[in-house]
Amino acid sequence: MISIQEDDPQRVDVIEPDTVNLVQITDCHIFDSPDKKLMGLNTRRSFEAVKTAVAGAAQRHDLLLATGDLSQDGSAGSYRYLAQQLDDLGIPGFWLPGNHDDPELMPRHLTGNSLHPAKRVLAGSWQIVLLDSTIAGEVHGRVPDSQLTFMDAALRQYPDRHALVCLHHQALETGSEWIDLKGLRDAARLRSRMAQHDNIRAVIWGHVHQESHQSVAGVEWMSTPSSCVQFKPGSREFATSDESPGYRQIRLHADGSLETVVHRIENFEFDID
Repeated sequence: MISIQEDDPQRVDVIEPDTVNLVQITDCHIFDSPDKKLMGLNTRRSFEAVKTAVAGAAQRHDLLLATGDLSQDGSAGSYRYLAQQLDDLGIPGFWLPGNHDDPELMPRHLTGNSLHPAKRVLAGSWQIVLLDSTIAGEVHGRVPDSQLTFMDAALRQYPDRHALVCLHHQALETGSEWIDLKGLRDAARLRSRMAQHDNIRAVIWGHVHQESHQSVAGVEWMSTPSSCVQFKPGSREFATSDESPGYRQIRLHADGSLETVVHRIENFEFDID
């Protein structure tokens, strides 16, 4: 059940059981044209395969998080397509922009009965904060002062709630030199700011098109595979992987612990150019 706060349009309250089940979808790279492909892969086809897997999962999903590069061309048509597809799932969904997205168009077209533009979600014993790490016209990212202030205020308002922070660009280096050069500038500054809050339990992102999970100082740091093309882990120069599209499930427990698993799409045939 969703409760939208009229006095704070950035915040949504979700009435949920003690354990909150999330699904993260990221880096869909949808085009305006249904036939257009990214490196030989039809991104609508791969996204719909991920959607089908999410819809058919045995575990219920309380919330959906879409963490950027949802569109490849930043087009209104790509967002309308995504809005319809995500709305079909019937899961309360929240999104943030990536470097390929158009942050001006997203609120206009990425809406529906289940999709919400809010960037703070209170769910169970948790607060989820969605940050914008994009820089207009750039592939790399940065979390500006305004977003750091937003994060600080949200976390200080509810110090007794465990916190999950979401952004598009990687907050930790991946070990893939080429993508780390296109990652989050001033990442150490963001991590230092996060260290001032002892209620942050996890940080998730997209952008890198690969799976990673590190536990550092009691915080879980995670990246999630793309719903389309995957990048090869540990590569010095740009390289794709033959791994299938995927998504991440996260179970947030009332005691601040979490469980997570990445699912790959099975029996999905594709060739990357």
